[in-house]
Amino acid sequence: MSAVFDCSDPDEREAGIRAAVGAARGGRLVVMPTDTVYGLGCDAFDSEAVAALLEAKGRGRDMPVPVLVGSWHTVDGLVRSVSPQARELVQAFWPGGLSLVVEQAPSLAWDLGDTSGSVMIRMPLHPVAIELLREVGPMAVSSANVSGQSPATVVGEARDQLRDKVAVYLDGGPADHAVASTIVDLTGESPIILREGAITADDIAEVLDVDAADLRRTP
Repeated sequence: MSAVFDCSDPDEREAGIRAAVGAARGGRLVVMPTDTVYGLGCDAFDSEAVAALLEAKGRGRDMPVPVLVGSWHTVDGLVRSVSPQARELVQAFWPGGLSLVVEQAPSLAWDLGDTSGSVMIRMPLHPVAIELLREVGPMAVSSANVSGQSPATVVGEARDQLRDKVAVYLDGGPADHAVASTIVDLTGESPIILREGAITADDIAEVLDVDAADLRRTP
């Protein structure tokens, strides 16, 4: 049976965070608000929970799950090396709507799907998400919807699609921006935008001192 917590009420929010932390640590799935759309998440280092997340979405391993973090500094332990460009983008746009694809640290004991040695990482700009992430640690988080259906912008939409596959739903109200994050691939010789969303190519180009057209080139 799923539990839903209204995070606009301080006491219920505290209880909800506590329940979500317990669920994640116990290998179960949670739905959380983020600054883009609602996310379906679990402990990133629990491979069985990640498999359950993919199953709940109806998604295969060929679409690996991104990772959300609650701090800039968490990135250092997750990637092979943090490039100067990655540092500049993190400092400029985190927390916020920018996802970075980077080479993961080879020592990591996780299984996010068929990643080919890379991982997509983001730090969301949402207080409930940040609080949960700082308690649990890095979480594998995908949009809270069944593949092929619209991402949830309110908790009810997530419940309608995912139902009792999720242990805890954290209701943070309507998604403020409901725009997908921009994805920048930093695994090659130069950065490439894989998806333009909440952060514009022009803004990224200004930070990196490159031409926006170069960022939009086909990988």
